[in-house]
Amino acid sequence: MREMEFKMEREGVVKEGDHVTVTESVLPSGFYYYTIDPSLAMSYNIARDQRLSVFEGDVTAVIENERGFYVTVRFDE
Repeated sequence: MREMEFKMEREGVVKEGDHVTVTESVLPSGFYYYTIDPSLAMSYNIARDQRLSVFEGDVTAVIENERGFYVTVRFDE
């Protein structure tokens, strides 16, 4: 099992308990990032050796702080 954090710009687009899918993208630098479909939240940059092996997971938390909304997704890998 693995958890990953995503930055969400708008409140309420996903909630705890939601099942989500993510899309993997690669940057020119060779790092990867993930987006909760359809463009709801974005992950931090991830090295090649830390890529996800599954692209579906469950939202375990949505937290708001002074920097915005953060979504935690648990992936079964």
